[in-house]
Amino acid sequence: MTNPYIFTPPPQVSLPISGESAQYPVRRVYCVGRNYAEHAKEMGFSGREVPFFFSKPADALVPVAADQWGEVPYPSQTSNFHFEMELVVALGSGGKDLTVEQAEKCIYGYAAGLDMTRRDLQSECKKQGRPWEVGKAFDHSAPIGPIYPVADVEGIEKAAISLEVNGQVKQNSQISSLIWSIPESIAFLSGLFELKAGDLIFTGTPEGVGAVVKGDAMVGRIDGLAALQVRVI
Repeated sequence: MTNPYIFTPPPQVSLPISGESAQYPVRRVYCVGRNYAEHAKEMGFSGREVPFFFSKPADALVPVAADQWGEVPYPSQTSNFHFEMELVVALGSGGKDLTVEQAEKCIYGYAAGLDMTRRDLQSECKKQGRPWEVGKAFDHSAPIGPIYPVADVEGIEKAAISLEVNGQVKQNSQISSLIWSIPESIAFLSGLFELKAGDLIFTGTPEGVGAVVKGDAMVGRIDGLAALQVRVI
């Protein structure tokens, strides 16, 4: 049989699942912006604004195994490379215009993730009213740990979330401090896009975001999930 493509298509992006030999195939990666009140304030905003979203390409994910160190290269065209520690939701089903109750039933599992950001490029995009892709959707911008099925994680809605850089705590909060809860974010997003199994949602970052440089070591923690350990190279 002849190859139906003019070149070999890239492999399916996938993530390991804790306790499973099979992988989780990734379709799309959505991110919720400014979803913790204190982070919104440090970015110059306040209040419970209508949720908004941006995306990263699936191949921007950097899978990091439990108990191992991942690496992200310091990106080009920036001098202000920021960390944003986040809880990531992995969907096992989807739909359009979901209710909050329906949205919660779509969740397959959870992972720890980092929304790495070229803050200076993002800030310039904001000033000029341009899209954020160059600040958010670049290569290696989304380190992520293994996915933990819902049945293996208890009390995620009240879990602590934190990030250390070189042993110093920079972010420290609770998932309960989300402005829009996990099911609310999924439900709202389903009114904008038809969600499907394989979609990931980075749910937002707490206050305390800041810059890292080459050689820095980041350790992100969320109760019930493996620590996410990443070095900047």
